[in-house]
Amino acid sequence: MDQDEQTGTTWRTALARRWAQARATDEDGMSTAEYAVGTVAACAFAAVLYQVVTGGSVVAALGDLVETALATLS
Repeated sequence: MDQDEQTGTTWRTALARRWAQARATDEDGMSTAEYAVGTVAACAFAAVLYQVVTGGSVVAALGDLVETALATLS
C-alpha cells in the first residue's frame, strides 16, 4: 500500500468513526438553525392570527356575541 492509499484509508476511517460517534450521541435540544426556523414559523403564525382576529368579520361577530349576551341579561 502506498502513502496516498494509506492516507485515504486513514481519512475514511476517521470520518466513519466521527459519524458513528455523532449518531451515538443523544440530541438534547434544538440547534441554532432549528431555533431560527421555529421562531420564523411562530412569527408567521402570529401575524396570520392577528390578521384573522382583527379582520372585520371576526370583530363584527364578537360584537354581535357581546350584544346578544348583554341583551339576554337585560
